[in-house]
Amino acid sequence: MHAILSLVLAGLFALSCYAEAGAQNAKKPPVRLLKHTTSQPYTVQTVSVKVGCFPPKLRSILAHIAAKTGRTPMVTSGLRHSGRAHSQHRHCNAADIRVPGLSERAIVAAAQTAPGIGGIGRYCNGIVHVDIGPKRRWRHC
Repeated sequence: MHAILSLVLAGLFALSCYAEAGAQNAKKPPVRLLKHTTSQPYTVQTVSVKVGCFPPKLRSILAHIAAKTGRTPMVTSGLRHSGRAHSQHRHCNAADIRVPGLSERAIVAAAQTAPGIGGIGRYCNGIVHVDIGPKRRWRHC
C-alpha cells in the first residue's frame, strides 16, 4: 500500500511540474504602467462623500474653481438620496463645496464664470452649492 501511495504522489508531483512549466512558457500579457496619474481637481471632506459618479461637466466646474482661486475645492456633499425631490444631488449633478482659506463670496465669484454652471447656492455655514442643472441662484440663511 505504501508503494502505491508513493507512486501516486510521484505522478501528481510530475504533473504539477509539467503544468507549471507550461504556464511559465505561456505568453503573458505585458504589464503596462501608467505614464500619468490622473488627479482630481477637488478633495473630499470624508471618505463617505460620494463623488465617483460626477459627470465630466461637474468635474470641469470644480477644476475651473480650482484654477480661478488657486486652491483645491473640498467637496462636503455629492450624490445623496435624501433631501428634496428635485435636488441635483440625487442625480450626482451637484456638489457642496468649501475652499479652505476663501470666503463664500470668492467661491461664488469663481463659480459664476465657470462654463456650464447651473445652480449656485450659498449657505450660512460657508458652504457653496454648484450644479449643472438649470441656471438659478439662492441663499439659505
